[in-house]
Amino acid sequence: MNKFLRLTVTPLFLLPILSFAQASSPVQTLSAEMVHSSTIKEIVKSLSKKHYNKISINDQLSSDLLDNYIKSLDPSRSYFYKADIKEFELLRYSLDDEIKNSDLSSGFFMYNRLQQRIKERVNFAIRRLESAQQFNFTINESFETDREKSTWIVTRPKMDNLWRKRLKSSILNLTLEEKTNQEAKKQLLKRYKNQLNRVLQTNSEDVFQVYVNSLTRLYDPHTAYFSPRNSENFKINMSLSLQGIGAVLQNEDEFTKIVRLIPSGPADKTGKLKANDRIVSVGQGKDGELEDIVGWRLDDVVQKIRGKKGTIVRLEVVGSDSKAKERKTILITRDKVKLEEQAAQKKIISSTVNGVEYKIGVIDIPTFYIDFAALQRGDKTYKSTTRDVKKLIDELKTEKIDGLIIDLRNNGGGALQEANQLAGLFLRLGATVQIKYSNGSVAPLFDRDPDIAYQGPLAVIVNRQSASASEIFAGAIQDHHRGVIIGNQTFGKGTVQTLSPLKHGQLKLTHAKFYRISGESTQNKGVMPDVLLPALLNKDKYGESSLPHALPWDTVQAVRGFNDLDLNDFFDVIRRLNKKRTANLADFKYMKSKISHNRELQKNTSISLNKKKYKSNLAAEKKWLLNAENKRRTATNLATLSSLDEMEEKLEKDKLGRPIYPEEKSVLTESVRILIDLKNLLQTKS
Repeated sequence: MNKFLRLTVTPLFLLPILSFAQASSPVQTLSAEMVHSSTIKEIVKSLSKKHYNKISINDQLSSDLLDNYIKSLDPSRSYFYKADIKEFELLRYSLDDEIKNSDLSSGFFMYNRLQQRIKERVNFAIRRLESAQQFNFTINESFETDREKSTWIVTRPKMDNLWRKRLKSSILNLTLEEKTNQEAKKQLLKRYKNQLNRVLQTNSEDVFQVYVNSLTRLYDPHTAYFSPRNSENFKINMSLSLQGIGAVLQNEDEFTKIVRLIPSGPADKTGKLKANDRIVSVGQGKDGELEDIVGWRLDDVVQKIRGKKGTIVRLEVVGSDSKAKERKTILITRDKVKLEEQAAQKKIISSTVNGVEYKIGVIDIPTFYIDFAALQRGDKTYKSTTRDVKKLIDELKTEKIDGLIIDLRNNGGGALQEANQLAGLFLRLGATVQIKYSNGSVAPLFDRDPDIAYQGPLAVIVNRQSASASEIFAGAIQDHHRGVIIGNQTFGKGTVQTLSPLKHGQLKLTHAKFYRISGESTQNKGVMPDVLLPALLNKDKYGESSLPHALPWDTVQAVRGFNDLDLNDFFDVIRRLNKKRTANLADFKYMKSKISHNRELQKNTSISLNKKKYKSNLAAEKKWLLNAENKRRTATNLATLSSLDEMEEKLEKDKLGRPIYPEEKSVLTESVRILIDLKNLLQTKS
């Protein structure tokens, strides 16, 4: 649509909107700078020439961009009115023309409206909290926490009512932590006054980045623009030199969400943080005041969490699996992520089956690492995943192990060459992975070393947080029929990114895809295990397939390199044995009941605002968790517990001091049994 037509009709839709805003003065109007016009032109050119996904900048992209941008601005549909959305609708088929002309005016126009709406809502919240009017926690009403698909609100009274419930829910949550109503109000007042200050501090650079990333995410979830300031943060995170907690964070609605933990990093060592947990407050030191960070910009949150090595940061977190949104406070000592702590580690697990004792070696690989700096300066003792694992295998062979498990759970990937070389320790020769570039060319990577470090029975454990290089290794082992893959469907990140420097910031874009030697992509689907075990993390809520605009799964031509031995002949037997065994194991019954329970909790996104009922629901949830744990403990001849806190205290710890949860231990124990089954079947055939 012609943008001049938009200008002529806009005042008609502004009439009701202005009536909503009369009680509040307008915020500053932001507009694009000259550097932004030249940068968007540079970005569009890079996307067109270098991105794997060839998308035309046309009316369809314009329509998708409008929806994506509105969702990024107001994901909870708690600020914009239906009249705002109706006005934005006039832009549906004109954004592509503007972008081609390096015109960012519509993006800034919508963002300025958001700033206006935020100021209105925050002022409403402040007035409501400062008034003498009390919240009634005895009436039966509820608050919907998931408004992603809710209809847009039409009138101001209905918007006020939504925000009244929102405030009531926040106060209810805070008073459960032994705060009085007045203390809760004081904390919320501080939150909203800080949010109002941040609205006033927003600059054109912020708007540009949000708008441009709404465009880049249409290409795929991993393509992103970094402003000059955020480019520096990205470099720090990529080098793992960040003196902080070792976690990858992102904004979701008004919250800061943990995407993943860096293996062996400070946050990971606590054992108390998980993917999808939300950070709501940050405090400095053991006793520093917790500062509410709900609604903060991500880079501001990062600055609060980052700090000098050896200092303490306190995080107040809402668990992803907590329906009642109960908070927990976690102390973390800041440190660098040490390469030596990310190194592969070994252990031996002994298991007696039918009177025969078996020794199974286990090598845990947190990430695919290589010390590039040492390699480049010619240090022959440089550390790498493959070199370390080869040494560990040699040590395990002296112990006369009966089988080997490679544990890749929670391994988010790393150096591609290490995944290729590690696979080579178990394969005689052949391709391990194929890479398809944006120009359509396909290039396989080969293991060209005929030496094999280990020829015995092999298993690989994966879960939903095993990604990228982990999927390449697991896929190669599976396609070469070299071992049994155990666990859960992997993450599904089968894309390759590269950094393109810009005159103003930089662009991370996807330029290639990974394919297995079978010809199947690891993208979106990941690797499906040969033996599937239960998992608490919901694969529909986490993983590549849960990300909007993820590139699809597809295939290329297969390459030669399959081994003659077909383990598939054994897998049906192994799966039957596994199913029969786990049906009677207390740990697996516990996991399955917890999975079913969590899925039911996730279906109900409405929270009661009746204090008595809210407390009752929370108490019932704690009782269920404690009963489920005690049922498991009774069945395994362990003493029952009196509280959930006692359960945390009783957990085993690994070498780094991380707690080992029952579900993690039971997966490893069952994997040992599966590998023993494979060993016996192989012996029978031979």
